[in-house]
Amino acid sequence: MNDPIVVGGAAAGVVVLVAVVRWRRRASDRAASERAHERAQQRDAPVELGETYEFGVTEFTDHHSGERVAVGKVEGFVLFTEDVPGSVSEGDVVRATVTSFNRNGTSADAIYEGRA
Repeated sequence: MNDPIVVGGAAAGVVVLVAVVRWRRRASDRAASERAHERAQQRDAPVELGETYEFGVTEFTDHHSGERVAVGKVEGFVLFTEDVPGSVSEGDVVRATVTSFNRNGTSADAIYEGRA
């Protein structure tokens, strides 16, 4: 016969262990994200002003322009692309021309040129 106090204590121990593992995993993910951001700030951008690049749209967001912009990456470098038609969806490959860099140089704005 199982003692309810022992069973309850064991269950509580499992719950605590799971909570600790999840907390450590989130802390590790945050630290990795911070390291990646620091590396991005120290490297030269893989894109140039006025040049056109092809990339896949990973998501859409509202950028500082207040309009819907497509987000994608060129060699891990984030491009926020404006003037993207509503017919473009996540996963579509587009062409865009880089128009400016953000103040830290870790991302850039671009203008939609068409589908690739």
